[in-house]
Amino acid sequence: MLTDDTTGEQFCSKCGYVVSEKTQESGPEWRSFQKDGGADPARTGAPSSLLMHDMGLSTVINPLNKDASGKPLSTSMKSTIERLRTWDNRSQVHEPVDRNLRQALGELTRLKDKIAISANVLEKAAYIYRKALEKKLVRGRSISAMIAASLYAACRDTATPRTLKDVADAANVKRKDIARCYRLLHYELELKMPVVDSVQCIARISSKLDITEKTKRYAIKVLKEAQEREESAGKDPMGLAASALYLSCVHNGASVTQRDIAEAAGVTEVTIRNRYKGLKASHS
Repeated sequence: MLTDDTTGEQFCSKCGYVVSEKTQESGPEWRSFQKDGGADPARTGAPSSLLMHDMGLSTVINPLNKDASGKPLSTSMKSTIERLRTWDNRSQVHEPVDRNLRQALGELTRLKDKIAISANVLEKAAYIYRKALEKKLVRGRSISAMIAASLYAACRDTATPRTLKDVADAANVKRKDIARCYRLLHYELELKMPVVDSVQCIARISSKLDITEKTKRYAIKVLKEAQEREESAGKDPMGLAASALYLSCVHNGASVTQRDIAEAAGVTEVTIRNRYKGLKASHS
């Protein structure tokens, strides 16, 4: 059995009988147009993403003023391409929804570097904001507050330890405004948020202080015992983690004060003292 790569026919090598007129191509489905004959599969552009207002599906005119063979464009053609670029850019944001998304998702990208958020959390935040925009929850409200509330909701949903204060400081928006928008999103979009695990907050607080691994492990042990006895229900996860860490420091003789832990966790010393009393009484 032989195969003609040009016509796609399969035929017998002895008698010439054509077995099949069309064969399924087993090679790559793309073609390379490089001059050196290299195999470059990147001809479809970047993958679609919720972080782009058009999800990455719009046209992009190459900013280099060169043709397909790499030669510079003529003066008249260069002015024509510049005009096409201008109208192409304008056509992508002619709807108010597109302008809203471009501003909001630009703000979300800016927040990414401030509080070190992973890509999957950003995608989730963009998804929540798009749902809010579909239900017209953004109308009459601050875009910055709504995108910050969407980011906080995404952090809660993905169990990423970021507090409301962290998001408010990064977005430069009042905490109560973000909390109001978050409650709206939670109610209108019927979001099901998991309970924040206080054990995840241990590593975050410890990274800001010079705390040994032994101290951290003991604090995690204290927290897990408190969770088994259901003593952590209704308590602030960050305050509970800070109190367990302080209890562990006292137990292991580490020279870390309540103020140091309170500043690292973003809670008050009173909160640590109150939670410390309960954890110490139950642990002893």
